[in-house]
Amino acid sequence: MADQPLSADNLDSFHRKSVHTLQLSNEDNLRLNVLLAQSLQAVRINESTMTVHALTDKGEAKVRLNPTARDEQYLRWVRELLSMKVTGSPGGYPIFLKRWTRMGHARNNLAQMLLLGEPEAVAAVVYTPGLSHDIARRAWWASPSSTNARCLLENPEVVNGELGKELTAYLLEFLPFEEVQLDVVDTVRLCLQGELVSAEEREKLWSRAKRKNPFYIGFLHADAAYIPLPDKPHRQHADVSAQLAALIETSNPYANAFASTLSNTGQNWLRALQLAMEKPVDQEVVISLFIAISKRFPLPLPERRGVCELSSALQRAEQFCHSDDCPAEVKAVRDTLNPATLPLFKAMLILAQMGEDSLIPYFGGNDSVGSVMRKRLEPLTQPLLAQTTLLLK
Repeated sequence: MADQPLSADNLDSFHRKSVHTLQLSNEDNLRLNVLLAQSLQAVRINESTMTVHALTDKGEAKVRLNPTARDEQYLRWVRELLSMKVTGSPGGYPIFLKRWTRMGHARNNLAQMLLLGEPEAVAAVVYTPGLSHDIARRAWWASPSSTNARCLLENPEVVNGELGKELTAYLLEFLPFEEVQLDVVDTVRLCLQGELVSAEEREKLWSRAKRKNPFYIGFLHADAAYIPLPDKPHRQHADVSAQLAALIETSNPYANAFASTLSNTGQNWLRALQLAMEKPVDQEVVISLFIAISKRFPLPLPERRGVCELSSALQRAEQFCHSDDCPAEVKAVRDTLNPATLPLFKAMLILAQMGEDSLIPYFGGNDSVGSVMRKRLEPLTQPLLAQTTLLLK
């Protein structure tokens, strides 16, 4: 078969490939091509030492670069060579798409993206939903950072695999130096998953919350069984559980939530909530706190992100407890309970209607933090603290 003539596009591609290859030093060009001829799992570039590192089936390999131009320009040529070998195009990872891919809408070959030596390509892989443990392991090797560690720990397969504990250890070591308070919340939340930390380590995290409020919010997001407080249920828990046994058996969500609130773990969660509401540090932390409240009470209420006005929550709780104009599942619980426990049920209903939208009247149009922010929040937090106190009596 006769050779086909090169088109203008093919000539241009060949020219670009040749030019960039020639711009690399002969030694680098040879060593990088030898490296890329192997079966690679991931590539990272240490820009400070001008070294290309590769993860192979046999371990790690590296090529120390000998730049013939400014480091920034030379690294661009190296990445173009990597991209040409991996994808057939020198274009590399499209940086302008980074937000799109992080949102999980790009359909890229994840294994290829880890061979580009591009941190943003690794970030896009890390943000991909349903990431396999093997790809997660490669991505972590390619770009180990606290941001990537937190993102990877959102993946159940990573949490349950060997990588989970390695990421947790990394985050806990870095935690004392974390300056972004919301990142502190998320680090504690993620490290409290499953069996990633021991009971002793949980105790240490809890003790640190006395000096750093965001730790409490991290515990509120986690399994309430991990809150290291004395296991003591509400004094009416046994009676309420007996009264609601039939409804709990049929998975009535309001019966389940009320019995859980009065249980030992539910009471500990409320105690942690009171501590968390004492001195939150900034608005992002408070928003996370209210998201934790809404997650704790997954009831079939119309507002998915909480009511926008506390008065609406009070009115609905009153209606649910004293009017027939309420959902059948609520009415079944209300009519089954001893009237003396209705105030407790009402208090739970008020808390259950909270969420991030409940903060709109207080945070809209201002960026207050610290004591000024807490003062603005008092019309909301004080009534809620009163409900938690009632539920803890």
